Amino acid sequence: MKKGTNQFPSKIWLAVSDVLVVNLAFLLAYWIRYSLGVFGEVAEPNYVKIREYWAAQIFLSLILFIAYALGGLYRRPLRAPFADEGVSILATTSIGITLTLALVYLYRGLAYSRGVFLIAWFLIILLLALSRMLWRLLLAELRRRGFAVQRVLVVGGDHLGKRVMHVIATEPNLGYQLVGFVQEEAGEDLGRFPFLGRMKDLDQVVANYDVNELIIALPSSQHHKIVEIAEHCRRQSLAFKLVIVPDIYELSLGGINVDDLRGIPVIGVKEVSIKGINLMIKRVIDLAVASTLFILLAPLWLILSIAIKLDSPGPALFKQVRIGKGGRAFQAYKFRSMKNTAEADLPELRALNEADGPLFKIKNDPRVTRVGHFLRRTSLDEMPQLINVLKGEMSLVGPRPPLPSEVEQYEIWHRKRLETAPGLTGLWQVSGRSDLPFDEMVLLDIYYIENWSLALDLRILLRTVPAILIGQGAY
Repeated sequence: MKKGTNQFPSKIWLAVSDVLVVNLAFLLAYWIRYSLGVFGEVAEPNYVKIREYWAAQIFLSLILFIAYALGGLYRRPLRAPFADEGVSILATTSIGITLTLALVYLYRGLAYSRGVFLIAWFLIILLLALSRMLWRLLLAELRRRGFAVQRVLVVGGDHLGKRVMHVIATEPNLGYQLVGFVQEEAGEDLGRFPFLGRMKDLDQVVANYDVNELIIALPSSQHHKIVEIAEHCRRQSLAFKLVIVPDIYELSLGGINVDDLRGIPVIGVKEVSIKGINLMIKRVIDLAVASTLFILLAPLWLILSIAIKLDSPGPALFKQVRIGKGGRAFQAYKFRSMKNTAEADLPELRALNEADGPLFKIKNDPRVTRVGHFLRRTSLDEMPQLINVLKGEMSLVGPRPPLPSEVEQYEIWHRKRLETAPGLTGLWQVSGRSDLPFDEMVLLDIYYIENWSLALDLRILLRTVPAILIGQGAY
């Protein structure tokens, strides 16, 4: 394997690994059922030898391999978020085990122990998830060393190009390393995205930065250049992808629906999806989860309150005005992570701001206390916002709750993020938190608002845990 490729691990390697895991899990299930006597001791006359399970084991391996392939686990190896992959493993394994049980019953009746298959179902899901996690860790280490990545150059630096670059930068599991972008006219860096030259200098940029692949994301006014660039890529044996979208996409920040009117494509602007019955379902889940967490975390709440009081003078809880749904102000609760004079000291630190847009962030903020560093690193400072969730001012998942001073600086399109309740976590947190430029954070919030589903909330909640443990962008 060499640098500049993202074909590791291959589909064949993953398939072989999955089949081995399935068979290991089945053998362990047999041992647990018969040797350990889980679900009851098995008398000698009813003791089924392992060799009599071989046919069922082979059949299960075949059925699960087909189910995993049809479920998309080999379509784009290890590119989907781990939470999505976990859901696919759970669903496809359940279907495969159920089908195998049904066919085994038709073939052997009740001769086989159903307990073996039940234990195997649990172990396959567990071990397969662990196996995929180990593959991801190996792949992440290889990518850190420069292997198994595609060095990508984006052609186009307008809104569409920025959207593409944002996805590449915040989704390392895609296997792309962004080197920068080129555009028609002279320009400058877009935050963390470096401007490398004009499109007429494409040959030079590709050679200088060892580019493996181009992603062409030009506005519709420049679509006539795509053929020329694509032909150039073919001559140079350079891989390329096209991002083709209608003008309205560029104008509405991606919020479109495409319908069909007897063969005529009809494009409409997306509405906020969190309303009506969806809003009711989301609220019920918020109340159930927040009340449970509130009770379970009460002892930790007490311990942290004592630690804050002992570390520095001032109250344990910090109340701050934030802006919620529809632009309504509310009191947000947090554990105090700064000195009691933090608000008064803010004007002196304005010049040290490291965030863009209306945000104010300093990585090494001198106002943060010793306990506060721990609270912010672990996001425990936000735990009291469960009160806001119970009061209906916030949700478990949603946009970041802004300060009034930030909202005053919003552009018109920024205000769409105020069309739903802010959240304890959101796409902004699992994609980099404080490391994200402000416009990218807003784009993530708008995507969430327009594409909400229970599955999306679940994926965000599952991805929040590793994001907190890693502590990326938390300061």
